[in-house]
Amino acid sequence: MKAARSKLIVLAALAVSLGVSLISPHLDPYFLDVVLGIGINIILAVSLNLINGHTGQFSLGHAGFMAVGAYLSAALTSFLAPKLIGAMPGTATAQAFFFAALLAGGLGAALAGLLVGIPSLRLRGDYLAIVTLGFGEIIRVILQNMESVGGASGLHNIPQHTSFFWTFGLAAIAVYVIVSLVNSTYGRGFIAVRDDEVAAAAMGINPTRYKVTAFVIGAFWAGIAGGLYAHLKSSLNPTGFDFMRSIEIVVIVILGGMGNTTGVIIAAVLLTLLPVGLRELPTLTFSLAGKQIDLVWKELQMVIYALFIIAMMLLRPQGLFTWTPRKKTHE
Repeated sequence: MKAARSKLIVLAALAVSLGVSLISPHLDPYFLDVVLGIGINIILAVSLNLINGHTGQFSLGHAGFMAVGAYLSAALTSFLAPKLIGAMPGTATAQAFFFAALLAGGLGAALAGLLVGIPSLRLRGDYLAIVTLGFGEIIRVILQNMESVGGASGLHNIPQHTSFFWTFGLAAIAVYVIVSLVNSTYGRGFIAVRDDEVAAAAMGINPTRYKVTAFVIGAFWAGIAGGLYAHLKSSLNPTGFDFMRSIEIVVIVILGGMGNTTGVIIAAVLLTLLPVGLRELPTLTFSLAGKQIDLVWKELQMVIYALFIIAMMLLRPQGLFTWTPRKKTHE
């Protein structure tokens, strides 16, 4: 019954996304860009939540997987698509090729997740975080030195295929797939590995297998999000996939509550809107020790992120949007 209801919700989300996509050309471009950014961040946060929240690992390389998907899908639509189908982004053939490019980017990211996962996921905690951080930086440096995809100057003039339908339709599918996986009989192994890896191994569960599986699935959806991002912004630069990008995604997962899908989605919406709100705040000017100081709120974005993390670690380490059901007492 619950599975049928979930499928109906996904179908409804796809229908609504298609309807909004049809009227999106009449919407304000800046507003549409922010909304699509929310959908992309939802995919990134939910996929990282499978690794960090449900499986109990700590990955800092999600921006690397996103970069693989972004560059691979953008290369296919920029270099290969014009030779095969021409340069008509509105046609059904171009949209089908775009979907195939997204899948290719996701599969490329999944392969990267497998390559980094097999040798490194026998590690735990801080050691795993350092390895995944190093992997993300390796990906960025490789892209920065690949002249075939623009090198340090980046890849530009990417076709703008990303729409409301693609973004939120794929976001709905990502949420459905990951939630269904975690709640399935097989998916209980992720929870077991998170709660007690030694006890899970004693019960016959292979922790490395589950951790690699979570890594590959999470990397696949990060690659999909990267492809959507590339075809939304129409240009890519390796510096956009640095360590701080991974930190932004980790902050969303921590703020929403590790392992809490609903909380992570809410946090993705709020932290995507945060820079927009800071950009709209007026610059404050005041004097200190005889010097005039201009306080630009947008430049304090990472400071506010840091304060969020510090406050949560002190006041609510389980996450801002994690709730615990109240226990009933019997008299």
